[in-house]
Amino acid sequence: MPSAPERSDRWTAGDATRRAVLGDGHVDAAAARTNAFDDGFQTFITEGAWGSVWSRPGLTRRERSLITIALLAALGHDEEVAMHVRATRNTGASMADVAEALMHVAVYAGVPAANSAFRIAKDVYAGLEDGKEQDDTKQHGGNHG
Repeated sequence: MPSAPERSDRWTAGDATRRAVLGDGHVDAAAARTNAFDDGFQTFITEGAWGSVWSRPGLTRRERSLITIALLAALGHDEEVAMHVRATRNTGASMADVAEALMHVAVYAGVPAANSAFRIAKDVYAGLEDGKEQDDTKQHGGNHG
């Protein structure tokens, strides 16, 4: 991650958006795992995904959240599906919204992709109800997002 004086405006906007969506715990854990090997990748994610796309006007965070979940489900990126379903706590997308997005996945990307995503979402929501998924850093072992 770039040091404070080297951070671009896009990085600053991206970091704020990423924290608002994924939570400080997740972002801090990802930053702590960053090293020289993936520092540029983390900067790319923060500036590109979060500072450019997620920070754009035109769609709400709720809408972006649902699009992201549907795309990740369609591509079979299960770990990222779980992370973004968890993030719906911060984006305003409801369980019903996610279920409807996954119905679209079933039609346009295939039932197996949607079936897997429904299972993941059910597990995440069950964990949230049980209080098992309060700390995003324990649920997401990757160094992205």
